[in-house]
Amino acid sequence: MRSGWPHLGFWHLLVVTLWLAPPLALAPLGALWLHEAGWLRWWLVWLLLSAALGLLLLWWLRRRERIWLAGSDTRPDPLWSPRSALLWTQVESFASALRPADWPLDEPQRLAELGRQTLECVAREVHPELEEPVLELTLPHTLLIIERAARDLRETLLRELPFSHRLRLGALVRLYRWRAFAERLLGLYRVGQWALNPLNALLGEVLNALRGQSFSLAREELHAWLLREYVRKVGYYAIALYGEPPVFDAKAPDARPTPRSTRDLAEAERAEDDPGEPLRILVLGRANAGKSSLINALFGELRAATDAVADTTAAIQPLRLRREGLDLALVFDTPGLESMRESALCDLAAEADLLLWVSPAQRPDRQLERERLDALRAFLASRPERRAPPLLVAVSHIDRLRPPRFWSPPYDLNHAEDPKAASIRAALLALGQDLAVAPSELVPVCLGEGRLYNIEEGLWVAILARLDEARRARLVRARESQRRGQDWALLWNQLGRAGRRLLAMPEGKDARSD
Repeated sequence: MRSGWPHLGFWHLLVVTLWLAPPLALAPLGALWLHEAGWLRWWLVWLLLSAALGLLLLWWLRRRERIWLAGSDTRPDPLWSPRSALLWTQVESFASALRPADWPLDEPQRLAELGRQTLECVAREVHPELEEPVLELTLPHTLLIIERAARDLRETLLRELPFSHRLRLGALVRLYRWRAFAERLLGLYRVGQWALNPLNALLGEVLNALRGQSFSLAREELHAWLLREYVRKVGYYAIALYGEPPVFDAKAPDARPTPRSTRDLAEAERAEDDPGEPLRILVLGRANAGKSSLINALFGELRAATDAVADTTAAIQPLRLRREGLDLALVFDTPGLESMRESALCDLAAEADLLLWVSPAQRPDRQLERERLDALRAFLASRPERRAPPLLVAVSHIDRLRPPRFWSPPYDLNHAEDPKAASIRAALLALGQDLAVAPSELVPVCLGEGRLYNIEEGLWVAILARLDEARRARLVRARESQRRGQDWALLWNQLGRAGRRLLAMPEGKDARSD
Protein backbone atom coordinates (compact mmCIF):
# COMPACT_ATOMS: atom_id res chain seq x y z
CA MET A 1 0.00 0.00 0.00
CA ARG A 2 1.48 3.36 -1.05
CA SER A 3 1.92 6.06 1.53
CA GLY A 4 -0.17 9.21 1.23
CA TRP A 5 2.76 11.59 1.74
CA PRO A 6 4.18 11.50 -1.81
CA HIS A 7 0.82 12.56 -3.19
CA LEU A 8 1.38 16.05 -1.75
CA GLY A 9 4.59 16.64 -3.70
CA PHE A 10 7.27 19.27 -3.15
CA TRP A 11 5.25 22.13 -4.65
CA HIS A 12 2.20 21.25 -2.58
CA LEU A 13 4.31 21.35 0.59
CA LEU A 14 5.74 24.72 -0.49
CA VAL A 15 2.24 26.11 -0.99
CA VAL A 16 1.17 24.91 2.45
CA THR A 17 4.32 26.38 4.02
CA LEU A 18 3.68 29.77 2.41
CA TRP A 19 0.09 29.70 3.71
CA LEU A 20 1.10 28.80 7.26
CA ALA A 21 4.22 31.01 7.56
CA PRO A 22 2.43 34.31 8.51
CA PRO A 23 0.20 32.88 11.28
CA LEU A 24 3.03 30.69 12.60
CA ALA A 25 5.33 33.73 12.79
CA LEU A 26 2.88 35.44 15.15
CA ALA A 27 3.57 32.88 17.89
CA PRO A 28 7.33 33.53 18.40
CA LEU A 29 6.91 37.27 17.84
CA GLY A 30 4.11 37.41 20.40
CA ALA A 31 6.20 35.42 22.92
CA LEU A 32 9.13 37.79 22.39
CA TRP A 33 6.90 40.83 22.95
CA LEU A 34 5.41 39.33 26.12
CA HIS A 35 8.92 38.59 27.43
CA GLU A 36 10.15 42.14 26.77
CA ALA A 37 6.99 43.64 28.33
CA GLY A 38 7.29 41.40 31.41
CA TRP A 39 3.93 39.71 30.77
CA LEU A 40 5.16 36.25 29.75
CA ARG A 41 4.80 34.79 33.26
CA TRP A 42 1.22 36.05 33.61
CA TRP A 43 0.41 34.80 30.14
CA LEU A 44 1.61 31.30 31.13
CA VAL A 45 -0.52 31.43 34.32
CA TRP A 46 -3.52 32.47 32.22
CA LEU A 47 -2.80 29.64 29.78
CA LEU A 48 -2.71 27.06 32.57
CA LEU A 49 -5.91 28.44 34.17
CA SER A 50 -7.67 28.35 30.82
CA ALA A 51 -6.53 24.78 30.29
CA ALA A 52 -7.78 23.79 33.76
CA LEU A 53 -11.15 25.45 33.16
CA GLY A 54 -11.34 23.75 29.79
CA LEU A 55 -10.69 20.34 31.34
CA LEU A 56 -13.30 21.05 34.03
CA LEU A 57 -15.81 21.98 31.34
CA LEU A 58 -14.86 18.84 29.43
CA TRP A 59 -15.49 16.74 32.54
CA TRP A 60 -18.94 18.36 32.96
CA LEU A 61 -19.78 17.74 29.31
CA ARG A 62 -18.76 14.08 29.61
CA ARG A 63 -20.90 13.71 32.72
CA ARG A 64 -23.85 15.25 30.90
CA GLU A 65 -23.26 12.95 27.94
CA ARG A 66 -23.23 9.92 30.28
CA ILE A 67 -26.61 11.01 31.65
CA TRP A 68 -27.90 11.51 28.12
CA LEU A 69 -26.62 8.10 27.05
CA ALA A 70 -28.20 6.44 30.07
CA GLY A 71 -31.51 8.12 29.23
CA SER A 72 -31.29 7.02 25.60
CA ASP A 73 -31.04 3.30 26.34
CA THR A 74 -33.59 1.05 24.69
CA ARG A 75 -36.06 -0.05 27.35
CA PRO A 76 -38.23 -3.16 27.50
CA ASP A 77 -41.88 -2.83 26.66
CA PRO A 78 -43.80 -2.56 29.98
CA LEU A 79 -46.66 -4.49 28.35
CA TRP A 80 -44.54 -7.52 27.57
CA SER A 81 -45.49 -10.86 29.02
CA PRO A 82 -43.33 -12.40 31.80
CA ARG A 83 -41.67 -14.68 29.24
CA SER A 84 -40.61 -11.71 27.11
CA ALA A 85 -39.41 -9.86 30.22
CA LEU A 86 -37.20 -12.87 31.00
CA LEU A 87 -35.87 -12.79 27.43
CA TRP A 88 -34.98 -9.13 27.93
CA THR A 89 -32.88 -9.97 30.99
CA GLN A 90 -30.96 -12.42 28.79
CA VAL A 91 -30.35 -9.66 26.22
CA GLU A 92 -29.19 -7.24 28.95
CA SER A 93 -26.79 -9.83 30.35
CA PHE A 94 -25.37 -10.47 26.90
CA ALA A 95 -24.97 -6.73 26.25
CA SER A 96 -23.28 -6.09 29.61
CA ALA A 97 -20.70 -8.83 28.98
CA LEU A 98 -19.47 -7.29 25.69
CA ARG A 99 -15.88 -6.04 25.43
CA PRO A 100 -15.48 -3.15 22.97
CA ALA A 101 -12.05 -4.41 21.88
CA ASP A 102 -13.67 -7.57 20.52
CA TRP A 103 -16.22 -5.71 18.40
CA PRO A 104 -14.68 -2.82 16.41
CA LEU A 105 -17.27 -0.51 14.90
CA ASP A 106 -15.43 -0.18 11.58
CA GLU A 107 -15.81 -3.88 10.73
CA PRO A 108 -19.33 -4.50 9.38
CA GLN A 109 -18.79 -8.26 9.33
CA ARG A 110 -18.13 -8.32 13.07
CA LEU A 111 -21.21 -6.21 13.76
CA ALA A 112 -23.29 -8.53 11.60
CA GLU A 113 -21.95 -11.45 13.64
CA LEU A 114 -22.87 -9.63 16.87
CA GLY A 115 -26.42 -9.11 15.58
CA ARG A 116 -26.66 -12.79 14.64
CA GLN A 117 -25.51 -13.84 18.10
CA THR A 118 -28.12 -11.54 19.66
CA LEU A 119 -30.86 -13.08 17.53
CA GLU A 120 -29.67 -16.56 18.45
CA CYS A 121 -29.57 -15.61 22.15
CA VAL A 122 -33.30 -14.82 22.01
CA ALA A 123 -34.33 -17.57 19.59
CA ARG A 124 -32.50 -20.24 21.59
CA GLU A 125 -34.51 -19.36 24.69
CA VAL A 126 -37.81 -19.53 22.80
CA HIS A 127 -37.04 -22.70 20.81
CA PRO A 128 -34.44 -24.65 22.83
CA GLU A 129 -35.45 -27.92 21.20
CA LEU A 130 -34.58 -26.83 17.64
CA GLU A 131 -31.18 -26.99 15.96
CA GLU A 132 -31.60 -23.69 14.09
CA PRO A 133 -34.05 -21.63 16.16
CA VAL A 134 -33.19 -18.38 14.33
CA LEU A 135 -35.14 -19.60 11.30
CA GLU A 136 -38.38 -20.08 13.25
CA LEU A 137 -40.12 -16.89 12.16
CA THR A 138 -42.65 -15.96 9.52
CA LEU A 139 -41.87 -13.77 6.54
CA PRO A 140 -44.68 -11.20 7.10
CA HIS A 141 -43.64 -10.72 10.75
CA THR A 142 -40.00 -10.35 9.73
CA LEU A 143 -40.84 -7.67 7.17
CA LEU A 144 -43.05 -5.87 9.69
CA ILE A 145 -40.24 -5.77 12.26
CA ILE A 146 -37.76 -4.46 9.65
CA GLU A 147 -40.26 -1.76 8.76
CA ARG A 148 -40.69 -0.73 12.40
CA ALA A 149 -36.94 -0.79 13.08
CA ALA A 150 -36.28 1.45 10.08
CA ARG A 151 -39.00 3.83 11.24
CA ASP A 152 -37.53 4.02 14.77
CA LEU A 153 -34.05 4.68 13.36
CA ARG A 154 -35.37 7.45 11.10
CA GLU A 155 -37.19 9.12 14.01
CA THR A 156 -34.08 8.88 16.21
CA LEU A 157 -31.87 10.50 13.56
CA LEU A 158 -34.33 13.33 12.95
CA ARG A 159 -34.75 13.94 16.68
CA GLU A 160 -31.16 13.62 17.93
CA LEU A 161 -28.77 14.47 15.05
CA PRO A 162 -28.58 18.17 14.09
CA PHE A 163 -29.03 18.88 10.35
CA SER A 164 -29.69 15.19 9.72
CA HIS A 165 -32.61 16.17 7.49
CA ARG A 166 -30.07 17.93 5.21
CA LEU A 167 -27.33 15.30 5.44
CA ARG A 168 -26.70 13.29 2.28
CA LEU A 169 -24.72 10.09 1.83
CA GLY A 170 -22.47 11.77 -0.71
CA ALA A 171 -21.40 14.38 1.85
CA LEU A 172 -20.42 11.67 4.31
CA VAL A 173 -18.35 9.90 1.65
CA ARG A 174 -16.57 13.13 0.68
CA LEU A 175 -15.82 14.00 4.31
CA TYR A 176 -14.32 10.56 4.82
CA ARG A 177 -12.06 11.01 1.78
CA TRP A 178 -10.76 14.37 3.09
CA ARG A 179 -10.00 12.98 6.54
CA ALA A 180 -6.49 11.67 5.67
CA PHE A 181 -5.49 14.93 3.99
CA ALA A 182 -6.65 16.94 7.02
CA GLU A 183 -4.61 14.72 9.33
CA ARG A 184 -1.48 15.34 7.23
CA LEU A 185 -2.02 19.11 7.35
CA LEU A 186 -2.35 18.90 11.13
CA GLY A 187 0.95 17.02 11.30
CA LEU A 188 2.69 19.73 9.26
CA TYR A 189 1.26 22.42 11.54
CA ARG A 190 2.56 20.67 14.66
CA VAL A 191 6.04 20.23 13.13
CA GLY A 192 6.11 23.92 12.27
CA GLN A 193 5.20 24.85 15.84
CA TRP A 194 8.18 22.89 17.21
CA ALA A 195 10.51 24.63 14.78
CA LEU A 196 9.29 28.20 15.36
CA ASN A 197 8.15 28.20 19.02
CA PRO A 198 9.29 25.20 21.10
CA LEU A 199 7.74 26.53 24.35
CA ASN A 200 4.25 26.88 22.88
CA ALA A 201 4.63 23.54 21.12
CA LEU A 202 5.56 21.82 24.41
CA LEU A 203 2.59 23.30 26.27
CA GLY A 204 0.34 22.46 23.33
CA GLU A 205 1.49 18.84 23.25
CA VAL A 206 0.83 18.49 27.00
CA LEU A 207 -2.68 19.89 26.61
CA ASN A 208 -3.29 17.73 23.56
CA ALA A 209 -2.20 14.67 25.50
CA LEU A 210 -4.60 15.50 28.34
CA ARG A 211 -7.44 16.22 25.96
CA GLY A 212 -6.60 13.15 23.91
CA GLN A 213 -6.76 10.96 26.99
CA SER A 214 -10.12 12.43 27.96
CA PHE A 215 -11.54 12.05 24.48
CA SER A 216 -10.09 8.55 24.29
CA LEU A 217 -12.01 7.61 27.41
CA ALA A 218 -15.10 9.24 25.95
CA ARG A 219 -14.64 7.29 22.73
CA GLU A 220 -14.32 4.04 24.65
CA GLU A 221 -17.46 4.80 26.65
CA LEU A 222 -19.33 5.75 23.50
CA HIS A 223 -18.04 2.62 21.78
CA ALA A 224 -19.26 0.44 24.65
CA TRP A 225 -22.62 2.23 24.75
CA LEU A 226 -23.09 1.86 20.99
CA LEU A 227 -22.41 -1.87 21.21
CA ARG A 228 -24.79 -2.33 24.12
CA GLU A 229 -27.46 -0.23 22.43
CA TYR A 230 -27.00 -2.17 19.20
CA VAL A 231 -27.54 -5.45 21.08
CA ARG A 232 -30.51 -4.00 22.97
CA LYS A 233 -32.15 -2.75 19.79
CA VAL A 234 -31.60 -6.05 17.95
CA GLY A 235 -32.73 -7.95 21.05
CA TYR A 236 -35.84 -5.78 21.37
CA TYR A 237 -36.97 -6.61 17.86
CA ALA A 238 -35.87 -10.22 18.23
CA ILE A 239 -38.21 -10.52 21.21
CA ALA A 240 -40.91 -8.91 19.09
CA LEU A 241 -40.29 -11.61 16.48
CA TYR A 242 -39.92 -14.69 18.67
CA GLY A 243 -41.54 -13.84 22.00
CA GLU A 244 -44.26 -11.31 21.14
CA PRO A 245 -45.24 -11.76 17.47
CA PRO A 246 -46.83 -8.46 16.40
CA VAL A 247 -50.26 -8.06 14.92
CA PHE A 248 -50.78 -6.47 11.52
CA ASP A 249 -53.77 -4.43 12.65
CA ALA A 250 -52.75 -0.83 13.36
CA LYS A 251 -55.41 -0.46 16.07
CA ALA A 252 -54.52 -1.01 19.72
CA PRO A 253 -55.44 -4.52 20.97
CA ASP A 254 -57.93 -3.10 23.48
CA ALA A 255 -59.49 -0.61 21.05
CA ARG A 256 -62.40 -2.98 20.51
CA PRO A 257 -63.80 -5.82 22.63
CA THR A 258 -62.68 -9.38 22.16
CA PRO A 259 -65.31 -11.89 20.93
CA ARG A 260 -65.83 -13.21 24.45
CA SER A 261 -66.22 -9.75 25.95
CA THR A 262 -68.63 -8.82 23.16
CA ARG A 263 -70.94 -11.62 24.27
CA ASP A 264 -70.52 -10.73 27.95
CA LEU A 265 -71.21 -7.04 27.31
CA ALA A 266 -74.33 -7.91 25.38
CA GLU A 267 -75.53 -10.04 28.30
CA ALA A 268 -74.72 -7.19 30.72
CA GLU A 269 -76.78 -4.73 28.62
CA ARG A 270 -73.84 -2.83 27.27
CA ALA A 271 -74.52 0.65 25.92
CA GLU A 272 -73.76 1.13 22.24
CA ASP A 273 -71.41 4.06 22.78
CA ASP A 274 -69.01 2.17 25.08
CA PRO A 275 -65.76 1.63 23.10
CA GLY A 276 -62.97 -0.82 23.62
CA GLU A 277 -62.24 -3.92 25.62
CA PRO A 278 -63.62 -3.88 29.19
CA LEU A 279 -61.60 -4.61 32.29
CA ARG A 280 -62.72 -8.04 33.49
CA ILE A 281 -63.00 -8.33 37.31
CA LEU A 282 -63.60 -11.85 38.61
CA VAL A 283 -65.13 -12.24 42.10
CA LEU A 284 -64.32 -15.61 43.72
CA GLY A 285 -64.90 -17.21 47.09
CA ARG A 286 -66.79 -19.83 49.05
CA ALA A 287 -70.56 -20.00 49.23
CA ASN A 288 -72.03 -17.29 51.47
CA ALA A 289 -68.66 -15.56 51.79
CA GLY A 290 -70.28 -12.32 50.68
CA LYS A 291 -69.42 -12.22 46.97
CA SER A 292 -72.79 -10.91 45.81
CA SER A 293 -73.01 -8.49 48.73
CA LEU A 294 -69.56 -7.19 47.82
CA ILE A 295 -70.65 -6.63 44.22
CA ASN A 296 -73.77 -4.80 45.36
CA ALA A 297 -71.62 -2.61 47.61
CA LEU A 298 -69.33 -1.75 44.69
CA PHE A 299 -72.30 -0.86 42.50
CA GLY A 300 -74.03 1.05 45.25
CA GLU A 301 -77.28 -0.74 44.38
CA LEU A 302 -78.74 -4.24 44.26
CA ARG A 303 -77.27 -5.90 41.15
CA ALA A 304 -76.45 -9.45 42.31
CA ALA A 305 -78.87 -11.74 44.10
CA THR A 306 -78.02 -12.49 47.73
CA ASP A 307 -79.33 -15.09 50.17
CA ALA A 308 -78.29 -15.67 53.76
CA VAL A 309 -79.06 -19.39 53.59
CA ALA A 310 -77.63 -20.74 50.36
CA ASP A 311 -75.46 -19.61 47.51
CA THR A 312 -77.88 -18.22 44.89
CA THR A 313 -75.34 -17.69 42.11
CA ALA A 314 -75.86 -20.70 39.88
CA ALA A 315 -73.96 -19.46 36.81
CA ILE A 316 -71.37 -16.89 35.84
CA GLN A 317 -73.08 -13.51 35.72
CA PRO A 318 -71.40 -10.56 33.96
CA LEU A 319 -72.42 -7.19 35.43
CA ARG A 320 -71.59 -3.84 33.85
CA LEU A 321 -69.69 -1.54 36.26
CA ARG A 322 -69.15 2.17 35.70
CA ARG A 323 -67.54 4.27 38.41
CA GLU A 324 -65.27 7.25 38.69
CA GLY A 325 -61.79 6.13 37.69
CA LEU A 326 -63.10 3.06 35.85
CA ASP A 327 -65.18 3.73 32.75
CA LEU A 328 -65.42 0.28 31.21
CA ALA A 329 -65.48 -2.84 33.36
CA LEU A 330 -67.33 -6.14 33.70
CA VAL A 331 -67.72 -7.74 37.12
CA PHE A 332 -68.34 -11.50 37.13
CA ASP A 333 -70.27 -13.02 40.01
CA THR A 334 -69.42 -16.72 40.36
CA PRO A 335 -70.78 -19.74 42.23
CA GLY A 336 -69.09 -20.89 45.41
CA LEU A 337 -65.74 -22.66 45.21
CA GLU A 338 -67.39 -25.83 46.53
CA SER A 339 -69.38 -26.21 43.28
CA MET A 340 -66.59 -25.24 40.87
CA ARG A 341 -63.99 -27.56 39.38
CA GLU A 342 -60.37 -26.43 39.30
CA SER A 343 -60.41 -26.47 35.49
CA ALA A 344 -63.45 -24.19 35.39
CA LEU A 345 -61.80 -21.84 37.89
CA CYS A 346 -58.63 -21.66 35.77
CA ASP A 347 -60.64 -21.05 32.60
CA LEU A 348 -62.36 -18.08 34.23
CA ALA A 349 -59.08 -16.68 35.56
CA ALA A 350 -57.51 -17.00 32.10
CA GLU A 351 -59.88 -14.27 30.85
CA ALA A 352 -59.69 -12.06 33.96
CA ASP A 353 -57.66 -8.90 34.53
CA LEU A 354 -58.28 -8.52 38.29
CA LEU A 355 -59.14 -11.19 40.89
CA LEU A 356 -61.29 -10.26 43.89
CA TRP A 357 -61.17 -13.12 46.40
CA VAL A 358 -63.76 -12.91 49.20
CA SER A 359 -62.88 -14.82 52.38
CA PRO A 360 -64.86 -14.77 55.68
CA ALA A 361 -62.82 -13.57 58.63
CA GLN A 362 -64.52 -15.79 61.24
CA ARG A 363 -64.18 -19.16 59.47
CA PRO A 364 -61.02 -21.15 60.40
CA ASP A 365 -61.54 -23.92 57.80
CA ARG A 366 -59.65 -22.52 54.82
CA GLN A 367 -58.17 -25.71 53.38
CA LEU A 368 -60.40 -25.62 50.30
CA GLU A 369 -59.61 -21.97 49.65
CA ARG A 370 -55.87 -22.62 49.94
CA GLU A 371 -56.06 -25.60 47.55
CA ARG A 372 -58.00 -23.67 44.92
CA LEU A 373 -55.82 -20.59 45.31
CA ASP A 374 -52.63 -22.65 44.96
CA ALA A 375 -54.04 -24.36 41.86
CA LEU A 376 -54.89 -20.94 40.44
CA ARG A 377 -51.39 -19.61 41.15
CA ALA A 378 -49.80 -22.65 39.50
CA PHE A 379 -52.00 -22.24 36.44
CA LEU A 380 -51.19 -18.55 36.05
CA ALA A 381 -47.47 -19.24 36.53
CA SER A 382 -47.60 -21.87 33.77
CA ARG A 383 -48.52 -19.20 31.19
CA PRO A 384 -45.38 -17.05 30.79
CA GLU A 385 -46.80 -15.56 27.61
CA ARG A 386 -49.57 -13.84 29.60
CA ARG A 387 -49.56 -11.45 32.54
CA ALA A 388 -51.12 -12.78 35.74
CA PRO A 389 -54.01 -10.62 36.97
CA PRO A 390 -53.41 -8.91 40.33
CA LEU A 391 -55.07 -10.51 43.38
CA LEU A 392 -56.96 -8.66 46.09
CA VAL A 393 -58.55 -10.47 49.07
CA ALA A 394 -61.61 -8.88 50.67
CA VAL A 395 -61.85 -10.18 54.25
CA SER A 396 -65.59 -10.17 54.94
CA HIS A 397 -67.76 -10.61 58.03
CA ILE A 398 -65.37 -8.72 60.31
CA ASP A 399 -68.40 -7.53 62.29
CA ARG A 400 -68.92 -11.12 63.50
CA LEU A 401 -65.52 -11.29 65.20
CA ARG A 402 -65.25 -11.07 68.97
CA PRO A 403 -66.78 -9.26 70.75
CA PRO A 404 -69.67 -10.10 68.35
CA ARG A 405 -72.16 -7.50 69.62
CA PHE A 406 -69.71 -4.63 69.66
CA TRP A 407 -69.51 -2.69 66.38
CA SER A 408 -68.29 0.89 66.37
CA PRO A 409 -66.21 1.68 63.25
CA PRO A 410 -63.86 3.05 62.11
CA TYR A 411 -61.01 0.94 63.46
CA ASP A 412 -57.30 1.76 63.48
CA LEU A 413 -55.55 -1.57 62.98
CA ASN A 414 -52.09 -0.05 63.44
CA HIS A 415 -52.97 0.79 67.06
CA ALA A 416 -55.29 -2.06 67.90
CA GLU A 417 -56.05 -1.20 71.54
CA ASP A 418 -59.77 -1.67 70.96
CA PRO A 419 -60.83 -5.36 71.41
CA LYS A 420 -62.65 -5.40 68.07
CA ALA A 421 -59.70 -3.86 66.24
CA ALA A 422 -57.38 -6.41 67.87
CA SER A 423 -59.63 -9.25 66.68
CA ILE A 424 -59.71 -7.86 63.14
CA ARG A 425 -55.93 -7.53 63.06
CA ALA A 426 -55.44 -11.09 64.39
CA ALA A 427 -57.89 -12.43 61.79
CA LEU A 428 -56.01 -10.69 58.99
CA LEU A 429 -52.69 -12.16 60.14
CA ALA A 430 -54.17 -15.66 60.37
CA LEU A 431 -55.89 -15.45 56.98
CA GLY A 432 -52.74 -14.14 55.32
CA GLN A 433 -50.76 -17.10 56.63
CA ASP A 434 -53.46 -19.63 55.75
CA LEU A 435 -53.80 -18.41 52.15
CA ALA A 436 -50.15 -17.30 51.66
CA VAL A 437 -51.27 -13.76 50.86
CA ALA A 438 -49.24 -10.63 51.54
CA PRO A 439 -50.72 -8.13 54.07
CA SER A 440 -50.91 -5.47 51.34
CA GLU A 441 -53.38 -7.68 49.45
CA LEU A 442 -55.81 -8.01 52.39
CA VAL A 443 -58.67 -5.52 52.83
CA PRO A 444 -61.09 -5.97 55.78
CA VAL A 445 -64.70 -5.10 54.89
CA CYS A 446 -68.14 -5.34 56.44
CA LEU A 447 -71.00 -6.14 54.06
CA GLY A 448 -73.92 -6.50 56.47
CA GLU A 449 -77.07 -4.53 55.79
CA GLY A 450 -76.73 -1.13 57.36
CA ARG A 451 -73.14 -1.92 58.37
CA LEU A 452 -71.16 -1.30 55.17
CA TYR A 453 -67.60 -0.48 56.14
CA ASN A 454 -64.30 0.11 54.33
CA ILE A 455 -65.74 -0.25 50.82
CA GLU A 456 -65.00 3.19 49.42
CA GLU A 457 -62.00 4.17 51.56
CA GLY A 458 -60.45 0.69 51.63
CA LEU A 459 -61.50 -1.76 48.93
CA TRP A 460 -62.14 0.71 46.12
CA VAL A 461 -58.87 2.56 46.81
CA ALA A 462 -57.02 -0.79 46.68
CA ILE A 463 -58.71 -1.61 43.36
CA LEU A 464 -57.69 1.75 41.88
CA ALA A 465 -54.11 1.19 43.07
CA ARG A 466 -53.99 -2.03 41.00
CA LEU A 467 -55.62 -0.61 37.89
CA ASP A 468 -52.35 -0.06 36.00
CA GLU A 469 -51.30 -3.67 36.56
CA ALA A 470 -54.78 -4.90 35.63
CA ARG A 471 -54.78 -2.80 32.45
CA ARG A 472 -51.44 -4.26 31.41
CA ALA A 473 -52.91 -7.74 31.88
CA ARG A 474 -55.93 -6.67 29.81
CA LEU A 475 -53.74 -5.37 26.97
CA VAL A 476 -51.69 -8.59 26.81
CA ARG A 477 -54.90 -10.64 26.88
CA ALA A 478 -56.52 -8.51 24.17
CA ARG A 479 -53.37 -8.68 22.06
CA GLU A 480 -53.39 -12.47 22.24
CA SER A 481 -57.07 -12.55 21.23
CA GLN A 482 -56.38 -10.10 18.41
CA ARG A 483 -53.50 -12.26 17.18
CA ARG A 484 -55.66 -15.40 17.19
CA GLY A 485 -58.45 -13.62 15.34
CA GLN A 486 -55.95 -12.21 12.86
CA ASP A 487 -54.53 -15.66 12.08
CA TRP A 488 -57.97 -17.10 11.35
CA ALA A 489 -59.05 -14.04 9.33
CA LEU A 490 -55.86 -14.11 7.24
CA LEU A 491 -56.21 -17.84 6.63
CA TRP A 492 -59.86 -17.45 5.60
CA ASN A 493 -59.05 -14.57 3.23
CA GLN A 494 -56.08 -16.42 1.74
CA LEU A 495 -58.15 -19.54 1.13
CA GLY A 496 -60.94 -17.44 -0.38
CA ARG A 497 -58.61 -15.66 -2.79
CA ALA A 498 -56.93 -18.93 -3.75
CA GLY A 499 -60.33 -20.51 -4.42
CA ARG A 500 -61.45 -17.58 -6.56
CA ARG A 501 -58.26 -17.76 -8.60
CA LEU A 502 -58.74 -21.49 -9.13
CA LEU A 503 -62.32 -20.93 -10.29
CA ALA A 504 -61.22 -18.15 -12.64
CA MET A 505 -58.53 -20.27 -14.28
CA PRO A 506 -59.33 -21.55 -17.79
CA GLU A 507 -59.80 -25.24 -18.37
CA GLY A 508 -56.94 -27.58 -19.11
CA LYS A 509 -54.78 -27.44 -22.20
CA ASP A 510 -56.68 -30.26 -23.86
CA ALA A 511 -60.01 -28.52 -23.34
CA ARG A 512 -58.66 -25.26 -24.73
CA SER A 513 -57.29 -26.99 -27.80
CA ASP A 514 -60.75 -28.37 -28.57
